Amino acid sequence: MSQDSKTNRHFSTIILFAGTLFVSASLMFVLQPLFGKILLPLLGGSPAVWNTCMVFYQSILFLGYLYAHALSTHYRQHQQILLHIAIIAISLLALPVALPENTIPPTDSNPTFWLCWTLFLAIGLPFFILSTTAPLIQKWFSEIGHHSSDDPYFLYAASNTGSLLALLSYPFLLEPSIGLANQQTYWSIGYVLLSVLIAACGLLLWKSKQTSHTLEANTNTVTELTWSKKLHWLALAFVPSSLLLGLTNFISTDIASVPLLWIIPLTVYLLSFIIVFSHWNDKLHPWMVKLQPLVLIPFIAYAFVNPADLPYWVYLILHILAFFFAIMVCHGELAKDRPPTQHLTSFYLIMSFAGMLGGMFNTFVAPFIFNGIYEYPLMIVAALLLRPWTVVSWNVRLLRQFIAPVLLLSIGLILYASTNDLLQHFDTIILSLIVLSALVYLLRSQPIAYALTTGVIMFLALSLHGLFSHTLYQDRSFFGVLAVRESVLTDEKNQPESYHELFHGTTKHGAQRLPEALAKIPLTYYSQPGPMGQLFKTFDVTNANWQVGIVGLGAGALACYAKPTQHWTLYEIDPLVINIASNPAYFSYLSRCLPNATMRVGDARLSLEKEPDQYFDLLVMDAFSSDSVPTHLLTKEALALYFKKLKPNGILAFHITNRHLALKKVLSIHAEQAHLAALIQEFKAPEAMPLVVDTDWVVMAKQPETLEPLNLSLQKTCR
Repeated sequence: MSQDSKTNRHFSTIILFAGTLFVSASLMFVLQPLFGKILLPLLGGSPAVWNTCMVFYQSILFLGYLYAHALSTHYRQHQQILLHIAIIAISLLALPVALPENTIPPTDSNPTFWLCWTLFLAIGLPFFILSTTAPLIQKWFSEIGHHSSDDPYFLYAASNTGSLLALLSYPFLLEPSIGLANQQTYWSIGYVLLSVLIAACGLLLWKSKQTSHTLEANTNTVTELTWSKKLHWLALAFVPSSLLLGLTNFISTDIASVPLLWIIPLTVYLLSFIIVFSHWNDKLHPWMVKLQPLVLIPFIAYAFVNPADLPYWVYLILHILAFFFAIMVCHGELAKDRPPTQHLTSFYLIMSFAGMLGGMFNTFVAPFIFNGIYEYPLMIVAALLLRPWTVVSWNVRLLRQFIAPVLLLSIGLILYASTNDLLQHFDTIILSLIVLSALVYLLRSQPIAYALTTGVIMFLALSLHGLFSHTLYQDRSFFGVLAVRESVLTDEKNQPESYHELFHGTTKHGAQRLPEALAKIPLTYYSQPGPMGQLFKTFDVTNANWQVGIVGLGAGALACYAKPTQHWTLYEIDPLVINIASNPAYFSYLSRCLPNATMRVGDARLSLEKEPDQYFDLLVMDAFSSDSVPTHLLTKEALALYFKKLKPNGILAFHITNRHLALKKVLSIHAEQAHLAALIQEFKAPEAMPLVVDTDWVVMAKQPETLEPLNLSLQKTCR
């Protein structure tokens, strides 16, 4: 009977501690997308919003781990329990979690620090308590005398399982079925429950048979950690953290800035922790090391060297697989090298510090030293350098590993410098780099040669693509990478003619022909034969005094539809876009057609709320982040705001051209539910017209009569 009781006690102890960690991690990873959703509308849905939030979370996580380390190494068990419960009690004053009142982001500066401060005020203290739970509860478990207390790292897998389940349940269960206000209330109730569970764990430790001299006894047997081991842990945690944000940038730039897509890399990241801190790692880790080079062959060839016109999901799979194997190797090495429980909090402290540094590097350092997303390939190379290998002295054998990358780099630079017209040999060079991407597999047992040669291949490929694109200007802001490129078309007289293009990420956001007689002609998505040209032509007789609002500036092509008697207000969230569109050296639409336009800087929904009701005759929604419309601009609440600002016979035009998402379905549902009249035109560009592209637009109004002239015009065009 006594043996059964002991077994039950042991099992219930594991349930209590694992359950506490599970609840804590679940609350943490519900809070992250919850506040991401709250903050997105304030900053235009930029992927940088999520990345900055991640830096804040990682920073608070580090402070929580630092607190847990200091608490467990400088205070006795009873003191730890009392102090921690007191801080938890103070944190309850922050409930329910919510944004501070009158929260408005800056419009004239980078909003990164404003965003971090807002998060600190809103959820700083509760998130800090959540951050302390994983190391502190594991440390307490290691001191209660349980038969598995000598290796409590399995509890970390339970913690990450809670994180993963919460992260996946948010977009599929919580977000669709529970409103934001209720989410905040239920989360606060869950936090109170967690406080009770932590107190129960503290009570069990208090009653345990450990003596009050445990700290002194352990101190006498502590073995020192070497700096080389600490730095190795730091590198193994830093690189996956940076890769996580790099992959997040890639995914959210070219599809859509929505939490559901941002969750993909974070899910893979958490999954890696669950696997490597389980008993499976010893068997799986060697396979991860062997398979990583095989996965990298198509990844380097198609993601960097020759981005062919493949379906997007193929690129997505390639990036996710490369990311998965990279972090599995790094985290697998980290788990293999985990220390005894006497260094448990130090181990987690270094991990959290490295995670914070990785996030800070991507969010604060990289945008200032790089004008493109170059930190991503840089961390791919760093991950390859962290593959397991035996550290040896600087002998001839080690120096030989530098021969292949140095030789390849030298040949590449010589070719680039000596060949007069390098682009004539573009296909040959690309094919050569693809072959090298496969051959570099042979160097996999030599980590330095393998990593650096792979890095050289990516560097040469990126340089070649940069030359091929004829980039005149490129810069990076909080909202992404913008580039102005010069290209050549064959004009109406079969003569070559240069023109300028604006790119956000990989997506074209406008173009302009340079000859004086053609410089005022709107092109690409805004062409005269296209939906916008037809709209302005249809209402040409009646629109002389229109009040027009344009959300999203791009290169400024729409400005050339403006009449002198109209009043146009342009809304743009990114100051860098305004600088480019206003610079005649790149684009002259604004300076030629609308030099005195009213410009509003900031998120469109926030800016429009300040405008008078029933003010606009025409409101054009043309806001894009690369190829995606920020989702908060497509909601039914946003639609209600637009029509509140439109006159009773006003028109709303929505640009929905997209490579991956069927946005017309979203708008058609909203229009039907709001009883609005709507027309959609999926325009197919004539082949003979240069720089006129296929484009999709939706036009809405309160009354069908308002759109009838446009409907008749479209019917005539279709005939």
